[in-house]
Amino acid sequence: MNIKEQLRTFITSNFYVVDPATLEDDASLLDQGIIDSTGVLEVIFFIEDTFGIKVEDSEMLPDNLDSIERISNFVARKQG
Repeated sequence: MNIKEQLRTFITSNFYVVDPATLEDDASLLDQGIIDSTGVLEVIFFIEDTFGIKVEDSEMLPDNLDSIERISNFVARKQG
């Protein structure tokens, strides 16, 4: 599975998503109420464990963590 598929599987398995098939990669997970501040921490733990990267406090921003697309791009950048 690629990064996006792994993220989608984690998010749709661990958070309430009305219709996972219609969840767009660029949809805001915060604005749609899929994740909240605690959910962001769960996502961070998941990406650190799954992809072997460290998310610094300064990187905990919506620009990095607010959609499947943004998280995927963030992980790819961190992996270099």
